[in-house]
Amino acid sequence: MECAYAPFNWTQDEATTPDGSAAVPIYDSTFYAYGYDVAVAQMIADELGMDLEIHKVEWSSIGISMDAGDYDCIIAGMGRTAEREMSYSFTAPYYYRDNCIVVKKDGPYAEVKGLSELAGTGCKVTTQLGTGWIPLLDQIEGAETGMNYETTSECFMAVSNGVADICIVDLPTAQSALLTNDDLKIISFDEADSFEGDDEMVNVCIATRKDDTALRDRIQGAMDALNWNDKAAMDELMNRVIGEQPAAN
Repeated sequence: MECAYAPFNWTQDEATTPDGSAAVPIYDSTFYAYGYDVAVAQMIADELGMDLEIHKVEWSSIGISMDAGDYDCIIAGMGRTAEREMSYSFTAPYYYRDNCIVVKKDGPYAEVKGLSELAGTGCKVTTQLGTGWIPLLDQIEGAETGMNYETTSECFMAVSNGVADICIVDLPTAQSALLTNDDLKIISFDEADSFEGDDEMVNVCIATRKDDTALRDRIQGAMDALNWNDKAAMDELMNRVIGEQPAAN
């Protein structure tokens, strides 16, 4: 995981969170990882009787490093897309997320309600590189695109600094960002006037190497044993970890 994609995963100095939950040491590092991904990964590891080892990896090389054998699976807020299914094996979702946009609270797009209202405005739109949000950029007619970033933190900074007007992202990540960026605002579009084809980013799944279906099935078996298919339970955990996030993230 990136260990830089709060609230799914982040890096922290301390071995515990404010509520006493145990963070996990990052491999070959003096820091620790926590967040929704880490909490779920720990539950699965405990169910399987395995030790959890967290590797911090740039998003752009996260699949390459797994294929190279550096680690065995990816649990990093990854959406299960048709393109990715050509390269990896996936479990059922361990989280279901909604998408949204983030704008300046006092900016010209703060009162937008639907996607169609952005058409022809020439707004500058950004999102994270290598994600399923990239194809959504072109759905904003006449938007200025092409300035995307390696991390969502950089995307939010671009909106704060006026380099971009709009960031397309998922709701939990936006909620996490607003804890330390009170100049930003989250907008969830009306369902009848929203992005099309963004369902692939809703299903957040664990990936293994394409041919390692045995491990994929073991992980899925642990999820089934934990009954980890209830969105209410998923949302409860997500809300808890958002509250545990260090300010620096």
